[in-house]
Amino acid sequence: LEGMRGGPSLWRWLSRKRHFLLDGGSCRGKMKQLPLMGIICTAMLFVIYRTAYYQYRETMMESTLPFYWSSNDQGLSISRFRSLPRGIIEAKTDLELKPLWRTSHFKPRKTQSSRYLLAMPVGIMQKQNVDLVVKRFLPENFTVILFHYDENLEGWWNLDWSREAIHVVARNQTKWWFAKRFLHPAVVSMYDYIFLWDEDLGVEHFHPGRYLDIVKSEGLEISQPALDPNSTEIHHRITVRNRMHAFHRRVYDSRGSIKCVEDSEGPPCTGFVEGMAPVFSRSAWHCAWHLIQNDLVHGWGMDMKLGYCAQGDRTKKVGIVDSEYVIHQGIQTLGGSSAKKAPIPEEAAIKKHSYDSRIEIRRQSMNELQTFKKRWDRAVEEDSKWSDPYSRNRRLRS
Repeated sequence: LEGMRGGPSLWRWLSRKRHFLLDGGSCRGKMKQLPLMGIICTAMLFVIYRTAYYQYRETMMESTLPFYWSSNDQGLSISRFRSLPRGIIEAKTDLELKPLWRTSHFKPRKTQSSRYLLAMPVGIMQKQNVDLVVKRFLPENFTVILFHYDENLEGWWNLDWSREAIHVVARNQTKWWFAKRFLHPAVVSMYDYIFLWDEDLGVEHFHPGRYLDIVKSEGLEISQPALDPNSTEIHHRITVRNRMHAFHRRVYDSRGSIKCVEDSEGPPCTGFVEGMAPVFSRSAWHCAWHLIQNDLVHGWGMDMKLGYCAQGDRTKKVGIVDSEYVIHQGIQTLGGSSAKKAPIPEEAAIKKHSYDSRIEIRRQSMNELQTFKKRWDRAVEEDSKWSDPYSRNRRLRS
């Protein structure tokens, strides 16, 4: 070709032709791959669509069920009842007594839009005071459940309301032991508010209906009635009644080891209720029930953490109601004389030379307090995704 006229030009032309043919073949190869890529992309889109649709159905199903049935709740996973037809699931329950048969004299309890629960640990020695408390609550559409820690049930049947109440008997068990086992959120889901009270509260100046009106109007998720200043036992200044207000959320007090000043942002200066007379909304109780430790029955230390269950800012959602207040009589029950019958002389003589069980109970309570604190600290350290909403350092950084 080089000997021919225009040889180099012809050679370049043939080279370009060869590259064009090769490039054309590559394009045709790519064109053949396009249908395969289309199939793969279509399959991927189908998988993504099905996954998104499945998640949407799960979300919609959970949104129609009560708040305590969540796939994130390890104990009540939605997969546990997916085998049931959806319409047969009766999610809510209550503690109302049901008759074995209905007669012409049967009068069902009037159903109202709002329903409430009063739960109390009781002993026969406090029967008279418990009777006064229950009679205050029953007219306001309350269901009553009594936890009998002294095993004496027979002595209650002569009260006119007793057979309409729920009675649970377990010897020498605490309020928190009973609550953890018999007030599961799924069991008390029908009740808007849960009163978990001690038996030694005087209610002469307390009206549950007016109390609830204040709680609802002020958006208090966790609350308690204020304590009369003349109460036998007052442990925290914030719980004392303020005569100038209907309710309060914080206290200012420079006395004692804990100074409650303007900059105080946590319990016991604000966002705090004590364990003797707490009142929980349904949502707050769902959280608080999980906070109760199964094996720490005295509940010491838990009151300092209840604000985390306030369903929002504890300085706004937790409060003390002053206009409806109670008297804390401070009567020792478990391990004390009120939990037992009067001892016979022989037993009294033996008791003089034996240890006081109240001392042992207090020691156990202190041990449980330290255990609870350690568990909280460990849980915070191990949960890398959790951040303290009330951390001062976190607030300053934001």
